[in-house]
Amino acid sequence: MGSNSSRIGDLPKNEYLKKLSGTESISENDPFWNQLLSFSFPAPTSSTELKLLEEATISVCRSLVENNPRTGNLGALIKVFLSRTKELKLSAECQNHIFIWQTHNALFIICCLLKVFICQMSEEELQLHFTYEEKSGNYSSDSEDLLEELLCCLMQLITDIPLLDITYEISVEAVSTMVVFLSCQLFHKEVLRQSISHKYLMRGPCLPYTSKLVKTLLYNFIRQEKPPPPGAHVFPQQSDGGGLLYGLASGVARLWTVFTLGGVGSKVAASPELSSPLANQSLLLLLVLANLTDASDAPNPYRQAIMSFKNTQDSSPFPSSIPHAFQINFNSLYTALCEQQTSDQATLLLYTLLHQNSNIRTYMLARTDMENLVLPILEILYHVEERNSHHVYMALIILLILTEDDGFNRSIHEVILKNITWYSERVLTEISLGSLLILVVIRTIQYNMTRTRDKYLHTNCLAALANMSAQFRSLHQYAAQRIISLFSLLSKKHNKVLEQATQSLRGSLSSNDVPLPDYAQDLNVIEEVIRMMLEIINSCLTNSLHHNPNLVYALLYKRDLFEQFRTHPSFQDIMQNIDLVITFFSSRLLQAGAELSVERVLEIIKQGVVALPKDRLKKFPELKFKYVEEEQPEEFFIPYVWSLVYNSAVGLYWNPQDIQLFTMDSD
Repeated sequence: MGSNSSRIGDLPKNEYLKKLSGTESISENDPFWNQLLSFSFPAPTSSTELKLLEEATISVCRSLVENNPRTGNLGALIKVFLSRTKELKLSAECQNHIFIWQTHNALFIICCLLKVFICQMSEEELQLHFTYEEKSGNYSSDSEDLLEELLCCLMQLITDIPLLDITYEISVEAVSTMVVFLSCQLFHKEVLRQSISHKYLMRGPCLPYTSKLVKTLLYNFIRQEKPPPPGAHVFPQQSDGGGLLYGLASGVARLWTVFTLGGVGSKVAASPELSSPLANQSLLLLLVLANLTDASDAPNPYRQAIMSFKNTQDSSPFPSSIPHAFQINFNSLYTALCEQQTSDQATLLLYTLLHQNSNIRTYMLARTDMENLVLPILEILYHVEERNSHHVYMALIILLILTEDDGFNRSIHEVILKNITWYSERVLTEISLGSLLILVVIRTIQYNMTRTRDKYLHTNCLAALANMSAQFRSLHQYAAQRIISLFSLLSKKHNKVLEQATQSLRGSLSSNDVPLPDYAQDLNVIEEVIRMMLEIINSCLTNSLHHNPNLVYALLYKRDLFEQFRTHPSFQDIMQNIDLVITFFSSRLLQAGAELSVERVLEIIKQGVVALPKDRLKKFPELKFKYVEEEQPEEFFIPYVWSLVYNSAVGLYWNPQDIQLFTMDSD
């Protein structure tokens, strides 16, 4: 690009770029490279400007695609970069700004070129562009594999170069380039199960960096390091006006705001400025690596590393059978996860760690401040209308995993919260974390019933409530009311579907020509949900009746709701205990007389709990649901992760028309 480049619009005419992409071979030792890498122009500040940069350089990239088989200039550029990275650590220690700046510029150009090459050709064709031999003018499979060497170099750069103001941008660029390396998945409709880039990452010289890379990416996420302030480390302009004008922090075609096109299938949405581009990019790369498919002869080593790392305070030795193991500060990781749950990718990381790393799961469940983690998850579910469906699913599955633990289910009722400002349906001046969790999950079910009607979401919400039900303690009166209100809503829906089914049956007798809706299936689904709700209420009454006078009060207040289900064959067994409790306490209230206050009713309930013979309550199997990942989970997670990359990656732009893995609404 050279020192004369000052605007994106000048790039197609830039003499250095034209020479790079032209028909002349350029030696690695040519002074041309110092001139090319001394460029400066204002950084794009919007997705529009990123698109302009893409459009301005596409002709140069296409020329290089055409001419590189004869010139090998792409390989020469990469060799220049590789030779410079050998001195990068020393340059950082010596504060050699100019050397680091030019090395960064080389990587930036490589990243831009790679993105176009990967979009326009197969991996096999790309590999040929990296195996050109200048002397023979041919491709050779025996030549040094520059693609693999570049990938290893990027891993070394990410893990070994100290993070300073002057190295911040090249660190971000290295992570971005690795994301681009793996972006071939974006241009395939099917999940890639065999890939050249995957092969490089899972064996050979890259493999030993596995645990160090995962650890570094996690620490980048934990530390949330902000970029150096604008204007820092600006290089002095030479007196002739043609010198180095570029400042590392002031802009090398790098965007410090998120480029967002919304969730999969959603409308374009504005996104706030990222506080830490490095943390964001590192997290995205970590998720991409964690969700690579296993090789035919070996499991994904990055997933293995994520599954097995331990706390720095854990002094027990790693079993020899666990490869790629390392240690990290769990307290710092927990804090970062609690603070960052507003983003899809942080929630997906939390899910991944809870589901796959038993060390992390055990540590989190032992925390005495679980509200710091649970409250952000509840807020995601509460604002379900503003979240994409994948984010809601991840939040819900996290709750399901947590509720598998009885200790968690007990402890959440001991944490008392005050003034939950984001809960707007009712002023909650004081409520337990457990009662709030119940309220939010029930609200999610009701939202799903009226809007999305997703059976999968219903099932997981009810499973979480069922897991908690035996440990319900001191339920807030509003939480108890909402449990019965949800049952009321289900009951009304059941009656409506039953009436529709009856009318449909009558209609079928009078006309054989009109296709009829399958109300029998709808009725079966709603009855399954009603039974689940009855089992949840029954579980609470059987195991913790004496702890929940508010639930008994709500049952008595709405006792007529349950009348129709007493003799129903699908619910007769589970209704026995509920009917017993309603009958027992109704009798005691009748004996106490009419016009009873709320306080007096609750007092009678508390006294009656002691008198109710527990042996009269029929025992049912304990309600326990365990989250089980779907078969072939990569069919869900890989498109999801790449949609996050597409929406959130800093300074990377892909044309929506080129994307094959998922459909983006670019209106």
